[in-house]
Amino acid sequence: MTLPVSTEPVRIVRRPDRVVELRLDDPARGNALDLRTAEALRDASLDVAADPGGAVLLRSAGGSFCVGGDLRAFAGRGAETGAYVRAVADAAHAAIQALYDLPVPLVTAVPGAAAGGGVGLALVGDVVLAARSARFRLAYTAIGLTPDCGASWFLPRLVGPRRAAELVLTDRVLTGDDAERWGLVSRSVDDGRLDAAAHDTASALAAGAGDALRAAKSLLRAGDGDGLRRHLAEEARSIAALADGPQAQELMAAFLAARGRPKADGGRTGALAPESVS
Repeated sequence: MTLPVSTEPVRIVRRPDRVVELRLDDPARGNALDLRTAEALRDASLDVAADPGGAVLLRSAGGSFCVGGDLRAFAGRGAETGAYVRAVADAAHAAIQALYDLPVPLVTAVPGAAAGGGVGLALVGDVVLAARSARFRLAYTAIGLTPDCGASWFLPRLVGPRRAAELVLTDRVLTGDDAERWGLVSRSVDDGRLDAAAHDTASALAAGAGDALRAAKSLLRAGDGDGLRRHLAEEARSIAALADGPQAQELMAAFLAARGRPKADGGRTGALAPESVS
């Protein structure tokens, strides 16, 4: 029997096979990161870190993994924008650090959109599976901001400095298959197989030689934890400083206005949100 431990917008599910599932569970908002969600993610990540079982599975409910920072929560705050963005970044970064420091393997399953901070959150995994229809988009420079959630730390290490620069500076979108070819994810899988493949991977790791897996992971990440911690602090400082400036505030307002304009079919764009790659 699975036992829900926490509540919306982030849940913990402890499974009988010793897989601890950390689930982003606010699908109506694309699992966007406002302060409430970032703090819930931080608290849940720290709870998981205190008792991680044999392996951790980071996944999401709904069609998107995480569309990044909730621009609707950021916009319209005037002189308080930077302080709010900094609070969101600090909470999200505490979660990233806790997940990165997990002693057991971390598997991430990425469906649909992973944008902005959602990219960094996806990349914190040791094994990252993406649906073929997944879309990875940094999205920051389009709204006058810089990366957070460790994206500017993970990307050069995974894909190299040239490709990292292209993703950050040009706002290029990668599909799940692209992300596999670039080395951004471990592998892409058919959409309908993502959840099962991710859980099977985590379950096999949880059933494996735990002492060896922990020791191997420690060797792979030796010395990197403090570097990530310092980099996260600089990312938070940079994004908060830019969020206070007129250029970012104008670009965020324009982005939201464009996303809210009616479509020809009578619908509205950006219903899910903030930094959607759709």
